[in-house]
Amino acid sequence: MTRRRNDRALVRPHVVTGGRAHPTRNVFDLVTLVTANTDRPLTGLSPEKLRIVELCRGGALSVVEIAGHLELPVAVTKVLLSDLVDDGQLTTRAPAPAARTQARLLQEVLDGLRATL
Repeated sequence: MTRRRNDRALVRPHVVTGGRAHPTRNVFDLVTLVTANTDRPLTGLSPEKLRIVELCRGGALSVVEIAGHLELPVAVTKVLLSDLVDDGQLTTRAPAPAARTQARLLQEVLDGLRATL
C-alpha cells in the first residue's frame, strides 16, 4: 500500500508536537515577536525547535513568519514556541502599538477605497 502525500502531512504535525494540540501558554498572537536567548545551549532540541531558535537568532520574527519558514500550521508552531519559551530558549514581546495603529489606519483607507469604487 502506498502512502499519499496528504496522509503524511496529516500525521507530521501530530508527531512534531508530541500529540499536543494546544500550547502550554496562550500568549501568542500572529504578530507576537519572538527572539532567541543566545546564552542557552541547543542540545536536546528537535529539528523543528532547533530551526526556530536559529531563525530567531537573526532577529525578531513574528509567529506567522516562523510558521511560514517552517511550512507548518500556525497552531503547531505555537505549541513548539511555547515549549521553547518554557525552556528559556525564546523570549516573546507584543508588537509596537504604532504598528497596530498603522495597520488599522491602512485597513480604514482600504475600506474607504473599496466603498468609493
